[in-house]
Amino acid sequence: MSRERLEVADIFRARGSAWRKANAGHLSLGQLKAMSAIERCRTAALGGHVARCEDCAHEHIAYNSCRNRHCPKCQGAAARDWLAARRAELLPVAYYHVVFTLPAEIAEIAYQNKRVIYAILFKASAEATLTIAADPKHLGAHIAITAVLHTWGSAMPHHPHVHCIVPGGGISPDGSRWIACRPGFFLPVRVLSRLFRRRFLERLAAAHKAGQLRFFNDLARLQDRDAFARYLAPLRKTDWVVYAKRPFAGPEAVLAYLSRYTHRVAISNSRLLAFDGQSVTFKWKDYRASGKERYKTLTLDAGEFIRRFLLHVLPQGFHRIRHYGLFANGGRAENLARARQLLDMPAPQDESETATETNQTPSLAQPCPCCGGPMIVIETFKPEYTPWGHAPRAPPAKANRS
Repeated sequence: MSRERLEVADIFRARGSAWRKANAGHLSLGQLKAMSAIERCRTAALGGHVARCEDCAHEHIAYNSCRNRHCPKCQGAAARDWLAARRAELLPVAYYHVVFTLPAEIAEIAYQNKRVIYAILFKASAEATLTIAADPKHLGAHIAITAVLHTWGSAMPHHPHVHCIVPGGGISPDGSRWIACRPGFFLPVRVLSRLFRRRFLERLAAAHKAGQLRFFNDLARLQDRDAFARYLAPLRKTDWVVYAKRPFAGPEAVLAYLSRYTHRVAISNSRLLAFDGQSVTFKWKDYRASGKERYKTLTLDAGEFIRRFLLHVLPQGFHRIRHYGLFANGGRAENLARARQLLDMPAPQDESETATETNQTPSLAQPCPCCGGPMIVIETFKPEYTPWGHAPRAPPAKANRS
């Protein structure tokens, strides 16, 4: 298969059925649903619509998306919608990027206890950042955090970490002024790392005491409280990786970054290079190397590729994007309004009224491929059906995108 056409769905369709049989009883319902959704995405199995160009009458058949959050083809539209809402929340200040990573010993526990450990990762990283920022010795302000969970490395191993996007400043405790951080410096990384480690291990020990953790196979011994304490003891003394990157080059750079990270899945279709029916070759980045040596290719057996991809299916209903501090849902609107006022920033325009006042016929986001004119939906059809006026035929493996 050519590089331009290769997708994760192709690999799942070719090898997924046999792989599910070989691993029957070892897959979660969420993993099975993700596989099925990716295999069926944008095929006749999900139904679709017919669109016609208003200018040249070109017709275009498009099949529906699965909208599964682990599908590489469905995250673009979701990211665009999410970013449109975030654009109005951007403040005219420098933004910083802080990454909190779990040690490998904790990552092993996390895979068997995803919902509990990932939630602790979110809470501990947010608490550490908010606490240090509120300390008058550092910033002395109430800050805002947008946190995004990633569970993979570039070659798709299980590597849980949280990306935190933080405005470079916050509101003073009395709410009277905006306190900006020093240019080019947000918070001390070593202090953040130690507090993050302490808060995480405290919450982890509490979860174990409350019986919220389950252990299997080589980790089964950790069900015992004393064995668990011995396992954690060395981790209380090691350095935990907290990485603070340079500030973004303006609010638009923040949006560009978020568009790449918020709705990312374990591997994008653009990284796939080849699939011969038995093995998959894809691009990956080795962060331990430097320069051009960072960019490498890796070939895996198709079954191993599927296994690695499914490592990163999240528990049902688990939120991988969360907001804390000024951005917490309870007081977000009020806090943003106050921040804008303190920064002497005009209130964002309400575009909803403008949209409802226009009398234009709604059209699809993608223009006509022939003349660039607006495409209008003229027919919808149910799963497994053929649209009227079109001869029945076997659906293509991948349909045109809507």
